Amino acid sequence: MTTAASSSDKTPSFEMTWGSSTSSGYCSEEESDSEFEQYFTARTSFFPKIRKPNLIVKKDEQIECGKQELTTAEIQQKVKEYNAQINSNLFMNMNKDGSYTGFIKVQFKLARPVSVPPPKKGGHDAGGRKASGVKRRTSFYLPKDASKHLHISSRTSAREVIEALLKKFTVVDNPGKFALFERSERHDQVYVRKLSDNERPLRLRLSAGPNEKVLSFVLKENETGEVNWHAFSMPELNNFLRILQREEEEHIKQIVQRYAVARTKMQEALAGSTPG
Repeated sequence: MTTAASSSDKTPSFEMTWGSSTSSGYCSEEESDSEFEQYFTARTSFFPKIRKPNLIVKKDEQIECGKQELTTAEIQQKVKEYNAQINSNLFMNMNKDGSYTGFIKVQFKLARPVSVPPPKKGGHDAGGRKASGVKRRTSFYLPKDASKHLHISSRTSAREVIEALLKKFTVVDNPGKFALFERSERHDQVYVRKLSDNERPLRLRLSAGPNEKVLSFVLKENETGEVNWHAFSMPELNNFLRILQREEEEHIKQIVQRYAVARTKMQEALAGSTPG
């Protein structure tokens, strides 16, 4: 299915082609005057996970080959070489104005759920239940390692790709919460680089060729090192505080137990030892 998408006040020059299913999990929470008892961002931890040693993140490195301005003849030659290497119908095509269109595959690696609008009044939610007048907040987890193929233009920016993905799933989260990354494998090392908003993913795809090991695209949370808490809603922030408190209590409990075990062993050793 091909769907047209728009960004801000002007229509970006791309269309999308989708393949896989929508979601691996669904849930809906009723919202009253009180805060949510549970919001589905509670699945993540405030303590960062240790990165795998073979994963190298390059924040500032720019891929020059994807930024070089090519002549129309050079682009035509590269498109011809690209199409000769693929075994599917996901070809690139030249346009009369010198631009070109083609497909990119975006893999989802989201640790947190995404939020969608509440069901319309009088309608039915995704579970088949009739929606009441009570406000509801609906969230779901995208399938782990799910991916989507997008048919885009060489003029489509990384920001427009993110907005198109969110629009497909009617996600109401701030696009600033997400970032598009390029991933490559070289010399048994995995390199990951965050794309800037104005980079053109299809140009990078053409320059790298169709091999997914040489270059692939991943949608992840926008981890900038400093969390932009203003981008979250009040229910999310309140729930984060509850999560933080639970994790703090759990860590305190673990530390107390660890010292209690050590103290017991020391006391047993003292009791069994002979003076002198």
